[in-house]
Amino acid sequence: MGSREAPLGADVEDLGRWLRDAPVLKLERMPWGSNAVFQVRLAGPAGELMAVYKPARGERPLWDFPSGTLHRREVATSLVDRALGWRFTPTTVLREEAPFGVGSFQEFIPDPPPELELDSALVESSLRGLAALDVLINNADRKHAHLLVDADGALRGIDHGVTFHTDFKLRTALIELGGTRVPQLWLGAIASLLGDDERIAALRRDLSGLLRRAEVAAFERRAQELLDRGTYPELHQWHGRPFEW
Repeated sequence: MGSREAPLGADVEDLGRWLRDAPVLKLERMPWGSNAVFQVRLAGPAGELMAVYKPARGERPLWDFPSGTLHRREVATSLVDRALGWRFTPTTVLREEAPFGVGSFQEFIPDPPPELELDSALVESSLRGLAALDVLINNADRKHAHLLVDADGALRGIDHGVTFHTDFKLRTALIELGGTRVPQLWLGAIASLLGDDERIAALRRDLSGLLRRAEVAAFERRAQELLDRGTYPELHQWHGRPFEW
C-alpha cells in the first residue's frame, strides 16, 4: 500500500471518520512536547494517512486545568474553527479505540514545498483571523512554533490543549495585535455564528460533550464580547506572552 499525507482538500466529515475509525498501522512517539504525542499511520481509503495522536493518559497534570481533559480541548477548538467556517486548525476528533486509550487524533499538516511562494497579504490576514480564534477559545499557549504553513500556503495553528478556561488565560505570540481592530472578515463570521440559533445550538451541544457547562458558557460570552468590542485584548507585556520552549 502506498503512503501519502492526509488529504487537506478532503471532505471534513470523511476525514473525521478516517481519523476515528481507520486501523493504526504504525505508531512512533514524537520527541518534543511536554505531553505524550505520537505520529501514526492509518490505513486510509486510498493509501496510508498520517495523523497525530495525543492520548489522555500521556497528559502531564496542570494545576489550573482538570486532569485528562487536554485532548478534549483540542477537539473542541477544531469544532469552533469549523463552526465559524474557518480552516485554521487540523481536523481533530475524539477517538476511543487507540493504542494507548482515548485521545485526540488530528490531521497531520505537512511542510510546504520549498518552491512555494507565500502570499504575504493572505498570511497577514490569516494571522488576525487565528488571533481572533485564540481569543474565543482563550488560548493560554499560542507559541510561534504552533503557527504552521501547509502545503497550499495557508496558515494553520496547532496545539490547543490549554484552552477554554473560564478565567482569562490568553497568552500569545501575537501579543502586538492587542488594542487593534479585528478585521470585519473575521468579526462577520463570529456575528453570523452567534446570530444563527440552529448553528450555535448545534455547536453548544457538541462542545457540551467535551467541556464543562461553565466553559461552554464562557466561550459564548467571549465571542459576544469580542464582537461588541471589535478589538483584540491588550495583554500584559510579560504575562501575556507564551513561554517559547
